[in-house]
Parts: sequence; C-alpha cells; structure tokens
Amino acid sequence: MVGATPMASSIGLSLFSSLRLSSSSPLSAPRLCLSYTPSRRVALSHLGSVVLQSQNFGLSASRTLRGDSNVSASSAQGDVAQASTADQESLLDWVKKDNRRMLHVVYRVGDLDRTIKFYTECLGMKLLRKRDIPEERYTNAFLGYGPEDSQFVIELTYNYGVDKYDIGTGFGHFGIAVEDVAKTVELIKAKGGKVTREPGPVKGGSTVIAFIEDPDGYKFELLERGPTPEPLCQVMLRVGDLDRSINFYEKAFGMELLRKRDNPEYKYTIAMMGYGPEDKNAVLELTYNYGVSEYEKGNAYAQIAVGTNDVYRTAEAIKLYGGKVTREPGPLPGINTKITACLDPDGWKTVFVDNLDFLKELE
Repeated sequence: MVGATPMASSIGLSLFSSLRLSSSSPLSAPRLCLSYTPSRRVALSHLGSVVLQSQNFGLSASRTLRGDSNVSASSAQGDVAQASTADQESLLDWVKKDNRRMLHVVYRVGDLDRTIKFYTECLGMKLLRKRDIPEERYTNAFLGYGPEDSQFVIELTYNYGVDKYDIGTGFGHFGIAVEDVAKTVELIKAKGGKVTREPGPVKGGSTVIAFIEDPDGYKFELLERGPTPEPLCQVMLRVGDLDRSINFYEKAFGMELLRKRDNPEYKYTIAMMGYGPEDKNAVLELTYNYGVSEYEKGNAYAQIAVGTNDVYRTAEAIKLYGGKVTREPGPLPGINTKITACLDPDGWKTVFVDNLDFLKELE
C-alpha cells in the first residue's frame, strides 16, 4: 500500500461507532473494522469515513475501489445467473416501491467554523445541529434549508488536526436552487467568496446558473429556479460508463432516470437520477466525459445516505445488480439502528439507513 499510514487511532468517524484501520486485507488496502462507542448520538453517515495522512491516499484508494468494484461486478453477474427470473423481478419490483429518499451528503472540511459561516451567511443555510466527539477526535455539523426528517441536508466532518483534503477529479459539485442567481453571487462576492463562473445561461440552454467555491474548494452550482421544497438539489459525480451507472441506480437503488442530455460539442453526457422530479427532490447528476473511464476519488468527499424500509432487501438488490456491499445489513452494535453500506460500479459510496430507525435517532 502506497503511503497509507493511518493518523491517530480514532479519526473522524460516525455511524454510531468508531472505525479503525487494518492492513490485513489480501489487497494490502485499508480495511474497515467496527468497534462500539457508547455514544447514542453519533451520526448515521460516516461508515468508511477514515482519513489517511498520506497525500497519496486519493490514488491508492481510487485504485482499491476500482479493483473492488471489478471483483464485485463479476460476483454480481454470477448472482444474476443463479437467481431465478421471478426472484429478480420480485426484488426489482420491491426496490421500485420502497420508500426511499436521499437523506444527506457527507464530506470533510478543514475548518468547521469557517465553513459554517460561509454556508449560513453566503448560501442562506441553517445550522441544524452540531456534535463534538472528543474521544474519537472529530466534530460533525449538519446544515440545510429545512429539517432533516424531510429535507436533504449536508453533514460536514472536521477531523481534529486535519486542515486540508484532496477533493480528487471524480467529485463534481453540489447544486443549490436560488430564485435570483445574480443577487446571490453579489452577496457571495461581498462576503469574500470565490465565483468561478459568472451568472448566465447554461451552454445550450436557457437556465441561468453560476459556479462558486467554498473555502475548501468544493464547487457549488447555483441554479435559478422558482420556490422549491428542496433547495439543496444536486450532487454531481463523474462516472466511467454512463449506461452501466444508469442501469445500476435504476435497479439497485430504485431511482428514476429523470433526463439524459448529450453535449457532443463539449464531449460530455449527463444523466439526472432521483426519487422524484428535479424541482421537488434532491437528485444525483451523473456525468460521463467522452473517453474517460476512471477518476481519482481523493479523500474529501465521503458518501450520500439514503433512507429505506428494509436494509436487508436493499443489500440483496445491490449485490444482484453489480454493487459491492461493504457493510452487511443489520443493526449497529448497542444502538439497533439498521444500516447497510455499498459501493457503486465506480466506487462511489452510499449508506442505506432504516427509515424508522433514522427518525428515532433524530428524536
């Protein structure tokens, strides 16, 4: 493993437990092991949210994820061959009917107070809650435009003593719907924010957009849109095979292909995937750049969390349709919140959380 030296024994993890590194994997890559932490209010979302000190982590992690996803794809093909058509259809039908919602997106920042200030003052978010876990040496902050039980929100993680991360080349941007892009950009400039694309119509369309960067370099696309119940509206990730990704998210995740747009002039294609219309729900924007099949993940972006009525059947569908389950479904030690975690064919991570257990934890 290239320079994969762990930091302190406890670093920025949640999901009601601490995670530690083990180098005993056959691939000589970091392996995640659960150990119980007796704190009831630890968040749902950082399974695998381990920070490595080496700046080479983005490269080695990306290679590890790609290797794992290739293995899982072959394994999943075998599962499909063995499963009866009726079983597959039954599972696919259940996935489509499951009560799913994107709950939050998780990523790491180098200065939590600075980021909270930027998001609240420039982007109009609210600090919903903040939690410090000194024994595990990390702090979480949840921000958004409405309550966690009904809206898609951001979970920021600050790991003690880590002030910089590698965002990599695979992560794209977050999307925020605003009623007046130009006015929002003026406010961001007045607060010292960085504008990387001035307001104007999107190439090949009429929607007014702008791009900004937060203090850690995460990009946000501002989209001019009327009032919406879900202002935090997009997470854009780059993928190496768009048709493969669409098939996976439709069947394993139960998402809909809301729209697909090819832009040959700029050599990319996008697909919007989600659990409802873009103007009312948070969506995944998957981007395929012509001829690019692999990206570096870095160590900054972590994952999204999605609600489900049954983590066990969810894991079955993920395995059946080409994903790799990295945390088998079941209750977390001492808590009884049921979760499962997986990687998609490109190595992007998602944690599924039992809907009722999630609401209980918010109480």
